[in-house]
Amino acid sequence: MTCSHQSIIQKNIEQLSQQIREAELRYSREPHSVQLLAVSKTKPIEALQAAIHAGQKSFGENYVQEGVDKIQHFKQHYSQSELEWHFIGPIQSNKTRLIAENFDWVHSVDREKIAQRLNDQREESKQNQQCAPIQVLIQVNTSGEASKSGTNHDQVFALAELINTLPNLTLRGLMSIPENVSDYASQLAAFQQLTALKAQLQALYPQVDTLSMGMSGDMQAAIEAGSTMVRIGTAIFGERDYNKK
Repeated sequence: MTCSHQSIIQKNIEQLSQQIREAELRYSREPHSVQLLAVSKTKPIEALQAAIHAGQKSFGENYVQEGVDKIQHFKQHYSQSELEWHFIGPIQSNKTRLIAENFDWVHSVDREKIAQRLNDQREESKQNQQCAPIQVLIQVNTSGEASKSGTNHDQVFALAELINTLPNLTLRGLMSIPENVSDYASQLAAFQQLTALKAQLQALYPQVDTLSMGMSGDMQAAIEAGSTMVRIGTAIFGERDYNKK
């Protein structure tokens, strides 16, 4: 990676951080209530290093083995960097052990089997290393699209009830990937559905404080609706090359 590309990543993070702060002010949100999560899937170590140099500490990965490789690299070479790793992709049952052993947050829990496996395998990994509970978000399919992961609204509360009983998981909130639409009103309406659902969940579980929603194309609507964590990839790192994942 060239020095110019590194400086572009740093500039992008600075600009996004400023846009988030301005949106917080515009929509009467608390200052610094919205966290920037850098979605680093398919991106090389050098790109993450540039982001870290710009002050970015939280990274989201969609592919398990790629994410684990990055986590292990930074643990070995940047042990004092205090990075936070979020798994944000669909979860296959045969990959839960690697997720449980390596990630701090999981955004995409959408069924009881996955929650139970993450809990049990986090417990097993604690025997070899000190592990805090995984911070968990329930993924909700707000658009009802068959191609998207996520539970439906009716199943959220049963899944939340289970997660709340599991000692190695901490229920923190909800995540969604709404339908890809371009008009602002439709974006906002989709996000407001999740905000209302989070309020219901928070009434039952006071520790619920997180809404992971909003990406490069709909960040403003997500922040207006109440997002506390926006997942941004392209606007930080540029277009992805999926042949390199």
